[in-house]
Amino acid sequence: MIDNQELEHINSETVNRKTLKEITTPVSANLSEFRNFFKETIKSDVFLLDQIIKYLLRQKGKELRPTLVFMTANLFGEINNRSYVAATMIELLHTATLIHDDVVDEANSRRGFVSINKIWKNKAGVLLGDYLLSKGLLIALESKEHSLLEVQSRAVQKMSEGELRQLKTAGLFNMTEERYFQIISEKTASLISTCCECGAVSVTEDEKIHKTMREIGMCIGIAFQIRDDLFDYGMDDIGKPTRNDIQERKVTLPLIKAFEHAPKRKAARIRALMKKRKKSNGNIDKIVDFVHENGGMKYARQTMYDYANKAIDSLNSVPDSPAKQDFADLIQFVITRKK
Repeated sequence: MIDNQELEHINSETVNRKTLKEITTPVSANLSEFRNFFKETIKSDVFLLDQIIKYLLRQKGKELRPTLVFMTANLFGEINNRSYVAATMIELLHTATLIHDDVVDEANSRRGFVSINKIWKNKAGVLLGDYLLSKGLLIALESKEHSLLEVQSRAVQKMSEGELRQLKTAGLFNMTEERYFQIISEKTASLISTCCECGAVSVTEDEKIHKTMREIGMCIGIAFQIRDDLFDYGMDDIGKPTRNDIQERKVTLPLIKAFEHAPKRKAARIRALMKKRKKSNGNIDKIVDFVHENGGMKYARQTMYDYANKAIDSLNSVPDSPAKQDFADLIQFVITRKK
């Protein structure tokens, strides 16, 4: 056991970049069991569905969400069947939303694989997403996990509201910092918050602990999304910008803050470039340079650290154990990952 250990705040000097494999070692056996649990849950005797599911199972992601469920459970008790049900329900929901997103975005690939909608067409993609969502409902009902279902239903509502809010805001090109945080809280952070809350629900009935982990998860989720948004503009510890958001005219925190700091005439020129549906490499370079030169990257990175450290501060109220440092390491990974 660790005695009265105060977790250290995270900044660019203190970051300890462990690999995801190193970080997930304490729950690696649980993740292996989870994969079997998940595979068994989604199997089907419908031939086409079975073929698509087999293809889907090859597309292994970082498994961040089940890891959060298990690491939270370890903070307050022992991982049990309820923890596996919670992790499976969340992964079903997350996977369904990714598949539906690919249909809406007409995406050609996902995690290095040709997207399901590209191979089997949009209708199959929509139906598979619906199938996964229904499986999540069924596993909750069959396990009589009404509390987990309630928590996750709130997340589905928030995620849907965030998507619709972003559509309206992006269309009007009127993104503000306040709207940005509202959207990412709903779209991204709500599900990560749900992972932490459900992990706690699976091992304790203490509602104060549920609330604490819900809030910690929200901070982690916001930091996670800001890290994603930083990828588009590149930075010393990220490398070459991805530029997807710029091409798709998505206004995120680095650009919002750069607009605030820049002279009005210069900001207007960049705003006009962002509005273009097709941008040349030169256009994009100007936008990226503008964000770097006007403090957008520095502000967004510090804000990301601030939210990660809010999570660390709340985590300090959790009883000391080796699992507490494991969880802190996972928070560090979220804000230092390369993709």
